[in-house]
Parts: sequence; structure tokens; C-alpha cells
Amino acid sequence: MEVKISAIIIAKDEEAMLPDCLKSLDWVDEILVVDTGSFDKTVEIAKRHKARVVEYRNGKNYSDWRNKGLEEAKGEWIFYVDADERIPINLEKEISTILKNKNSLNAYAVARRNFVLGKELKHGSLYPDYQKRLFKKSALKNWKGEVHEEPEFIGELGHLENPMIHYKHETFSEMVKKTNKWSEIEAKLMFDANHPPMNIARFLSAMGREFWQRMVVHKAFLDGKIGLIYGLYQVFSRFVSYAKLWEMQLTKK
Repeated sequence: MEVKISAIIIAKDEEAMLPDCLKSLDWVDEILVVDTGSFDKTVEIAKRHKARVVEYRNGKNYSDWRNKGLEEAKGEWIFYVDADERIPINLEKEISTILKNKNSLNAYAVARRNFVLGKELKHGSLYPDYQKRLFKKSALKNWKGEVHEEPEFIGELGHLENPMIHYKHETFSEMVKKTNKWSEIEAKLMFDANHPPMNIARFLSAMGREFWQRMVVHKAFLDGKIGLIYGLYQVFSRFVSYAKLWEMQLTKK
């Protein structure tokens, strides 16, 4: 059987989000779940849905995991989807049309409708939020980057018209948990790059830039109370990253 398109999901402890994601991908030829060390029922759920599971605990970041998926996938086209994302029917139809078109580009970015605390946010830089996700396998060389991974591919990048749905944060506790995880990685990258010593001016500058971008340029407040909360939270998140950098500089580790 020809495998025209493989969907790749990177997952760890995603038993709550994974089932609906898998259901929205019923139309692809192959679903590959790269499990990075789950302790819940993620692997069981994936296998029950007839997804192929690759258990890969050696990778250190999303670039490693996405590259592992690329290596294992059998499809002519590769479509990366996260467990907290859903593929609506209109996006499915658009992708199916691309697969049939011999003049299609080698890579496509997909917009995301982001939902935070149960509300869709359209401001604060959360839309269209294009993500590079659909590739001809022959054109995708690899992924690079520890925090904000980027694909290296041959050819031009196109942009799809129809967005996917992204349940970005379901609860405030989840937001804080993710901030604690990713701020640690971001701070270590800045520390390893010999970032100048943190002082009051640099703290204020970093937080001021984040506030300006979220609240003034991208008008997060136009999304109401939740938009305001999320916009201000991103300023706090930026502060946490730099505070951890300051701590590393202080202790030299």
C-alpha cells in the first residue's frame, strides 16, 4: 500500500489530549507517534488507534524528536502535528488537494487558532501564528534548535489558507508548569551563549519589550479579560527566564 502522507506526533504523557488529535488524523495513511518517555497511557492509546509507536528516550529536544520521526516515517509527505492540536475538515481537504497537485511546493506553513483557558485569542501575536508543518519528505533535510526548532528544507515555503486548532493552555496551573520547564532551557541557552550579566536595566528592558509587543503592538487586551491575563502572563514568563539566567550567572552553573 502506498503511503502518501505520514502524520508525526511527538508525545509524552498526553493521554488526555491524544485521543481527539488521533481522531482528527483518521484520513492520513500513517500516524507515527514518537513517545519520549510517557508514564501514562499515551502509548496504549496510540496503539489502540492503530498508530505506529516509536519509543525514543534518547533525544534531548524537539529537534531530535522531530528528526527521529522524519527518519522513521514512510510517507512521501510529512505532516507534523502536536497532541494538543486538531485538524478540521477544511484543512484536511486543502492538504489532500496539495497531495494530488504535481506542482505543489515542497513545504507549507499552517496557521493556528489558539485557545487559552477555554477562549480563542486572536490578538497578542496569537493569530495567525503560522507553523512550518507540511513537507515533501525528499525536501526536508532536518530540524535544528533546542527551544524554537526550525526545519531546513529545499525549495519555497507556501502558506495554507485553513488553520488548525490549538488548545494552547487549558488551565493556569498548566501554563505555570510549562513556563517553569521552558524558562529553564531558555536561560541555559542564554547562559551558554555568554549573555551579558543581568542587572536592573536589562530586566526592565526585557520585560518592557515583551509588554510593548503583546499589549501595544499586538493589542492582547482586545481579547478581553483572558487576553489581558495571558498578555501580562507572557511578560512574567519573560521575567522568569531572565531571573533564572541571573541565578545561573550568580552561581556560575
